[in-house]
Amino acid sequence: MFDICELHEPGTLEEAKAVLAANPDLKVIAGGTDVLIRLQHGSLAGSGLLSLKNLHGLEEIAMLGDGTISVGAMAPFTTIFRNGLIRERVPILCEAAVSMGGPQVRNVATIGGNICNGAVSADSASTLFALDALLKLETATDERIIPMGDFYAGPGKVNLRPGELLTAILIPREGYEGMGGHYIKYAMRKAMDIATLGVAAVCKVREDRFADLRIGLGVAAPVPIRCFEAEAYAKGKEVTLEVVQEIARLAVKPARARTSWRASKDYREHLIEVLAQRAVAEAVKRGGGCCAD
Repeated sequence: MFDICELHEPGTLEEAKAVLAANPDLKVIAGGTDVLIRLQHGSLAGSGLLSLKNLHGLEEIAMLGDGTISVGAMAPFTTIFRNGLIRERVPILCEAAVSMGGPQVRNVATIGGNICNGAVSADSASTLFALDALLKLETATDERIIPMGDFYAGPGKVNLRPGELLTAILIPREGYEGMGGHYIKYAMRKAMDIATLGVAAVCKVREDRFADLRIGLGVAAPVPIRCFEAEAYAKGKEVTLEVVQEIARLAVKPARARTSWRASKDYREHLIEVLAQRAVAEAVKRGGGCCAD
């Protein structure tokens, strides 16, 4: 038995937004793979819950008229990595989705919940950072669309305003079109483990040069980050092994890795360089380029 004071199960998004507006202290529960564990451990004892499980439509994945791919916040990770549109247009997101937890967890854990947890180890976060994804946030009276980078406020903290719900993740056409991508999760075991480091790279290669490159890191700082200096260095450079190695070295600079029981600071920084090089090289290959020696 969970120690909760009330449970709301609205049947529509409008009803959910109205309930949250009237009760902004409610804890929103989507798949429940994090919230229920926290309840069991007592950290949310006495909380009121707003369940989104009955909000049909928030799990939909679709391409909008301008080419933006909209991923509903209630889409489970299994749905994401099996979705034909995601597999065809944004396969790196499939890689991130299938690396999350195990089959039972992926069947119920949602991408919106993964983001709203604010966990630096969230497998979807570094990939969405690299894709320049946007978040659609709605209240009973308003909505706003913000970049992923504006959402994370610190470890386990996100910039959700009172009464606000994340309803969709938007991946603009320029974030994925013509891009090769690769996500690498480094963990102690292959499944059912939290990432020691996550590296996502997407790139566009034209005439053997980097036309665009974006690198997202998870568990490299208090929040997921982008490697802007490495990305700027790459633009226009010939795709060579030496250039990719320098990109990887520059990817370490924005990191604020720390020592924990999972890995030391020095080891995490070593992983960033090694895995960034591998991720970029594979992204180049998948984008139709070749990393010359």
